[in-house]
Amino acid sequence: MRFSNISWQLSSLSIASLIAFPLLALLWISFDASQGIWRHLADTVLLDYVLTSVWLMLGVAVSTFALGVGAAYLVTHYEFTGKGIFTWALLLPLAVPTYITAYSYTGLLDVAGPLQSQLRTTFNVSYGQYWFPEIRSLGGAIFVMSFVLYPYVYLLARAAFVEQSSSFRNAAQLLGLSQHQAFFKVTLPIARPAIVAGISLALMETLADYGAVSYFGLSTFTTGIFRTWYGLDSVAGAAQLALILLGFVIVLMTIEKQSRKRARYQSSKTHSPFEPEKLSKGKNALVFSFALIPLLFGFIVPMSQLVIWALSTYDTLFTAEFWQLVSNTLTLASLTAIIALILALVVAYAYRLTATTTTQLSKTVVGLGYAVPGTVIAVGTLVPLAFLDNTIDDWFRTHVGISTGLILSGTLTALVIAYLVRFLAVALSSVESGLSTISPNIDQAARSLGRTPANTVRTIHMPMLRSSLLTALIIVFVDVMKELPATLILRPFNFNTLAVRAYELASDERLMDASFASIFIVLAGLIPVIFLTKASLKQTH
Repeated sequence: MRFSNISWQLSSLSIASLIAFPLLALLWISFDASQGIWRHLADTVLLDYVLTSVWLMLGVAVSTFALGVGAAYLVTHYEFTGKGIFTWALLLPLAVPTYITAYSYTGLLDVAGPLQSQLRTTFNVSYGQYWFPEIRSLGGAIFVMSFVLYPYVYLLARAAFVEQSSSFRNAAQLLGLSQHQAFFKVTLPIARPAIVAGISLALMETLADYGAVSYFGLSTFTTGIFRTWYGLDSVAGAAQLALILLGFVIVLMTIEKQSRKRARYQSSKTHSPFEPEKLSKGKNALVFSFALIPLLFGFIVPMSQLVIWALSTYDTLFTAEFWQLVSNTLTLASLTAIIALILALVVAYAYRLTATTTTQLSKTVVGLGYAVPGTVIAVGTLVPLAFLDNTIDDWFRTHVGISTGLILSGTLTALVIAYLVRFLAVALSSVESGLSTISPNIDQAARSLGRTPANTVRTIHMPMLRSSLLTALIIVFVDVMKELPATLILRPFNFNTLAVRAYELASDERLMDASFASIFIVLAGLIPVIFLTKASLKQTH
């Protein structure tokens, strides 16, 4: 039995090594200063990357705070028409990747779009004779990302507001504070840790984005990594930029983690929830309108635009090329999800079996992957695998006289490894949550009956974890479908997914042709959002 425990620990450590491998490789690659590219980047574009990324983060932070906290306040403090629908529907924008929302709004608001075309027709003016906000700009990127990412803030803020006892607000009113004063001086400060955590998550997604910022022509770290790698042909420079980006992410992770720790001490376990205020007809209409704004601009408008385009290009749905994209995407997502589930089960059960420093470290390392942007993981994955391929090929050429070609890099293997590094944490979180509900007494009983840990997992735990395992599979599956930057860098030659094809068509200004691929991704993205909605409503009722 002791040997079995050690084998579980070693397996867990091996999986953690796989996750840490790209990040350690980044450090190794970045020390290669032979190309002298770092000085060039620092003198020319680095400041631009930093300033654009910082302004983008500040804009998204302010906007997601206003949208997320505002929406959470309305659905928890007021009783208004459609409140039951808004409570869950306000999470729907999470199903739409930022790059797809960017394509939708560009098609709607660009010079040739229906809005400006109608404006010119109505007022009989030509382009240049009127002012119209430019969607392909920093402001446009802030607008798009804010309406896609505010649900992170809304979800945590709503939970924090619901968990607060009505005694807090009653005490504030006894002290002479109005309802609005009580919100800003009592309710909001108590919920601050949860709100900060939500904003941190939104900003991590902002830093990781490539599709939207690239399409809008912004100079951020993610676009800089692509330009340095492909434009300047400098892997070392790309790795150095990736490390700086990773530094930003680590700061946000630290803030988010500390906020969650503080949040534990802010809720009351035995509290009396306050009754939402009933509104007059006029106020009811006003609150309904305000609650509709984030849902309208974050989901209804971009999805409506996609549907309109799809109705105009429905014949593309029946082409062999489209269904080949669907097949590629589903195969890749299914394969990754199954492997991720198996690895997550090993890491989670190894820690449950022997909570040692080794298994704790392994679990922590695996959990870091989800916060690392796809571009960073791609850089750290491809270069070492290419080096290994070349080494193997050289050996076989010398000793056997044949070329092995690309075994790892340039194949689906590299892509699956990168996906596992990025999304294994999601599967682990779901499996751990399920295991925590199973009593340790069951494990002890199984051991007393002579069952090995592997047999216990297979015959006892897996049937009991059916719901958690399904959730892990679905979330990883959808995340792989939506992933763009890592897929762009690591995909095999002539291999496309729905996300890549949508990006390529949009880059060629063929937005209508990208509609079906985009809709397919969004519909798949709705599945984990529905799971998230059910879980959040269950926890806060």
